[in-house]
Amino acid sequence: MNRFHRALPWIALVLGVVYLAAQYPMRTATTGFDFGAFGRIPVSAEGRTKPLDTVARTNLMLLSSKQSLRTDSGRLGAIEWLADVMAGDDASRTHKAFRVDHPDVVSLLGRDAEGGKMFSYNELLPYFQELGEQVMRASQTQPNERTPYAKAVIQLERRVMRFMELAQGSHPFAIAPLGDGQQWTPITQHTPPHTPGVGDVGGSTSAAALSRIFNAYLADDHQTFNHEVYAYLDLVAGELPGATRRSALEVVFNDARPFIHGMVLYIAAFMIACVSFLLDAGSRRELARALGRTAIVLIALAFVVHTFGLGTRIYLQGRPPVTNLYSSAIFIGWGTVAAGAFIERMFPIKVAAIASSAIGFTTLIVAHNLGGSGDTMEMMQAVLDSNFWLTTHVITITLGYSATFLAGFLATMFILLGLFTKRLDAETKTAIGRMVYGVICFALLLSFVGTVLGGIWADQSWGRFWGWDPKENGALLIVIMNALIIHAKMSGMVREQGMMILAISGNIVTAFSWFGTNMLGVGLHSYGFMDSAAMWLMLFIASQVFLMCLGAIPTNKWRS
Repeated sequence: MNRFHRALPWIALVLGVVYLAAQYPMRTATTGFDFGAFGRIPVSAEGRTKPLDTVARTNLMLLSSKQSLRTDSGRLGAIEWLADVMAGDDASRTHKAFRVDHPDVVSLLGRDAEGGKMFSYNELLPYFQELGEQVMRASQTQPNERTPYAKAVIQLERRVMRFMELAQGSHPFAIAPLGDGQQWTPITQHTPPHTPGVGDVGGSTSAAALSRIFNAYLADDHQTFNHEVYAYLDLVAGELPGATRRSALEVVFNDARPFIHGMVLYIAAFMIACVSFLLDAGSRRELARALGRTAIVLIALAFVVHTFGLGTRIYLQGRPPVTNLYSSAIFIGWGTVAAGAFIERMFPIKVAAIASSAIGFTTLIVAHNLGGSGDTMEMMQAVLDSNFWLTTHVITITLGYSATFLAGFLATMFILLGLFTKRLDAETKTAIGRMVYGVICFALLLSFVGTVLGGIWADQSWGRFWGWDPKENGALLIVIMNALIIHAKMSGMVREQGMMILAISGNIVTAFSWFGTNMLGVGLHSYGFMDSAAMWLMLFIASQVFLMCLGAIPTNKWRS
């Protein structure tokens, strides 16, 4: 092995670290407003303390599906946009922050399809009365019976209401409890009746400090603005040190965007691992092995970034890693990559590396799309407010999801390699067969134990162990599916090919239990009701059915 081959993994590691460092924004305030410090100011919203930076990002995402805006003078960051809105700057009403996708709603607002989808508050203002009438009509129908147009006008109305809450100071609760017996309160409780905007607040130490900050901002006095922000952060840190530390860390977390950059590293590792696997059968085995080690190094780096993001969320929430659909996607990907690394060490043929990096990337993509609906660390539902059961039942059942998905993706590789390449030799076939069978055994154990623990939790919360709730049925289907695969294999009813087809069907059952039951909107587990992902779920199921059909092709037709 030459020097280049030995150095290749180290080169990839250095490049990966350089990439991560280059993506972290360096905030300086030597010549202007220190929006980085302003974004660290802690406030209360959605049942938790968070920095203004998070409020800015989540609300701009709600309004525009983006975390920055394009203006005539360049890109406007979320925190700059929020400063305009909260201070009552007239510019906030001219920023095109409202995204409208439905063509009929765009037409309602007096614009044709070529005019663009982004609107400012001032552009929407003349159509408020007509929009209100449309919202009233749409609200008279049940949510599951509303047309896409009705959903679009209601969504726009909610976006306008959120903008007005931010502009008037009713959201977030920005006045900090700096004295005994005080609580977080909105700015509106401290605004003099004669004051039309948020820029002038008073009535408490915190309110007076915010008033000076906003007034300096409106006066375009960045030196006074920065001085008042620093003084206020010191004041809050003295009274609320824990909230200040968490807010500062959350800003670092927001800037680092670990899950976005984890996706990039996972997809790079996936591509390199695929090249390594394909070259390993040819004459360039030294290069293939070097690329294989490179892929492992990148997966390890991505896993570290993934773990940093997951661990930071745990610390900020004070909760176990899985509390909602978004965090479940993050944790499923994390668990799959961890299991894939262990399997790759036992069977170093790059198959587990390819499968785990693909799942890591896919689950982070899913989480990214789930994160566009607001704060992903919102307050828990009251019935779920139990760290013990979140740690036992939820983590166990989610790890069962991870294992079942990993088995299904390994089975997918078995079928694709056998059908389209000559790489599925006897050794590889046996190795993948052992991987899939072992992972399914663990999936059965985890899903069964997690389901039983869920029943015990349900008995404590709702007074019954089992109620045939859609989510409960989905969990039971995963247990039955994994048990069926093991039984079929042990009894000789299927061999490797049949086991792979059944393992892929486990992906369908798991996806339904994970997402499909939430889309039904019924049952005691429908906390994360959503319907926007229905099309993607159907496409995923269709793809798995297609793969099962490919797997059913007689092996004498396979290239291997």
